[in-house]
Amino acid sequence: ALGPLGLRGGVWVRKLLPVPWLLCGRRCVSSNFKAADLQVQVTQDPQKKPAPSEPLLFGKTFTDHMLMVEWSGKTGWGPPRIQPFQNLMLHPACSALHYSLQLFEGLKAYKGQDQQVRLFRPWLNMDRMLRSAGRLCLPAFDKLELLECIRRLIELDKDWVPNGAGTSLYVRPVLIGNEPSLGVGVVTRALLYVILCPVGSYFPGDSMTPVSLLADPTFIRAWVGGVGNYKLGGNYGPTVVVQQEAQKKGCEQVLWLYGPDHQLTEVGTMNIFIYWTHEDGVLELVTPPLDGIILPGVVRQSLLDLARTWGEFRVVERKITMKELQRALKEGRVREVFGSGTACQVCPVHRILYEGQQLHVPTMDSGPELILRFQKELKAIQYGTSTHEWMFPV
Repeated sequence: ALGPLGLRGGVWVRKLLPVPWLLCGRRCVSSNFKAADLQVQVTQDPQKKPAPSEPLLFGKTFTDHMLMVEWSGKTGWGPPRIQPFQNLMLHPACSALHYSLQLFEGLKAYKGQDQQVRLFRPWLNMDRMLRSAGRLCLPAFDKLELLECIRRLIELDKDWVPNGAGTSLYVRPVLIGNEPSLGVGVVTRALLYVILCPVGSYFPGDSMTPVSLLADPTFIRAWVGGVGNYKLGGNYGPTVVVQQEAQKKGCEQVLWLYGPDHQLTEVGTMNIFIYWTHEDGVLELVTPPLDGIILPGVVRQSLLDLARTWGEFRVVERKITMKELQRALKEGRVREVFGSGTACQVCPVHRILYEGQQLHVPTMDSGPELILRFQKELKAIQYGTSTHEWMFPV
């Protein structure tokens, strides 16, 4: 019988979204690298691992090894290699640095109660990464082969996977254009690499801290026909100044709005959900649709899948406007508003600053019942001892 990887391999062939290869011409076609050719160089100088009592700040601590695969337009992909963690050597004209021909992914490995390390739904990240590569005319790769290389990397550094409640190993695959030329065009050289970071719990202890949001329609994260639905570095850098603006106004995060009707799109770097009684009187969980503006988050998909399995309320992907949300708040129909993402899983929202008004969101007044249920279900899957179809064993 096929394991989860084999099953997903079959599903991928049928469910892949079209990639605009015609934008790239024939030069996008490339050979695939194979996990069977993986070369491993074990470090002779292992780093000291953080003590269990030490706080693990996100993205500050890195493991001993990294995965590296180089691509050339002439020869295709070179053999993948695991090597000691080290700095990159880049040409000063590197196209990733000048024209943001760069994409990345973010996923997590968890140590279960049985001490087995497992990745959470990595197939979805591989899908998204390949779609992002197509959008930037960066070379294609075999998703199963990359996933197996990542599994081998985590296996080598498995002692870095933390044990504490809410902790995990963050996995960051990156694909960059490495063209040594200042011309803007399809690259003839590229570099794929993967680094690992042990990370602590997003919410310390059992507390769940809600966030406040600045909703200012003058700032736009993504637009129709753009690249908001791809995980590209260029989507993130320009958001820093808006995040600073939010903090100046006493808010922790940004609620990104779009269009003349001020549609809700994302929260900071998270997808957004509203749990409310809709105008038609039906209890529902709603999140914006994947219409080209929204990043197809893995946790977003997981919350939708879980809620649909329960069958206890309506689950919809539909546009939501600030006018609708204001009316629902005024009429007392809103139960919970929250963001979802790999870092926090589920993050409650308790206040929105919009057009000079402080809108109180009663998320924490009701438990928050749904958020805590989602957190509990996800933790049971990610840290559990039973084999769940969403988990890929390392």
